[in-house]
Amino acid sequence: MSIRTERVGRLIQQEVADLLQGEFHEGSHSLTTVTGARVTPDLSTAYVNVSVLGDDAQREAAFKWLEALTPQLRRALASRVRHQFKRVPELKFFLDDTPQHAARMDELFAKIASERPATSEDEEDGEEEDGGRGDY
Repeated sequence: MSIRTERVGRLIQQEVADLLQGEFHEGSHSLTTVTGARVTPDLSTAYVNVSVLGDDAQREAAFKWLEALTPQLRRALASRVRHQFKRVPELKFFLDDTPQHAARMDELFAKIASERPATSEDEEDGEEEDGGRGDY
């Protein structure tokens, strides 16, 4: 990615997040966070990643609401960045599942830790005496 596309992506991420927290907040019934945005090299399309807190039904409902809101968001974005672009990129939203994946990984690690037998102090002392030095 070029520096220009990265800057445009960051700007779109900030402005869309600000719009969702400000002007369009009342329609959302869940916490929606813009986690990232990337722009095509010709600056015609912006792919915006959003994370929605809640169960699957809440996430789907919020995502459908966001997709229906896309034309209004694009117009509001155009009024905010009209001096920086010739043409405002088309917005395409994607649901970011990173928080759910992280929570699942935490559950798996906790399960592994609970199933692993506790090491005895004798084994720990033996490792410390050696100090990890090999014979030369």
